[in-house]
Amino acid sequence: MRRKRDLGTGKLTTERIHPVTSLPPGAATGSELAARIRGHRRIENQLHHVRDRTFHEDASKIRTRHLPRVMAGLRNLAIGVHPQDGHTDIGAAPAAPAETTCGPSPPPAWHD
Repeated sequence: MRRKRDLGTGKLTTERIHPVTSLPPGAATGSELAARIRGHRRIENQLHHVRDRTFHEDASKIRTRHLPRVMAGLRNLAIGVHPQDGHTDIGAAPAAPAETTCGPSPPPAWHD
């Protein structure tokens, strides 16, 4: 059973879930199966968080032809390459160098 509370209405809902596993009967206890399910959900939630918060995937307006698949591939590439570059948190990626940022430049320093 999974219980969820709607933060907008405060309503509590309960849903019955039926997980599927390749384990033979009796190979794991109920608590072991629950731990595996929670671990899987944690991974899914972290990936969705990165894709939505960092890449704003849910707000994307790209909906035609091959573009959604191309953009998903580019996001997956960025997510995959980021750890190989020695970074552990894609949300804490380093800021762009000052010469590549948009906006007004600071005023020039006056020398006496």
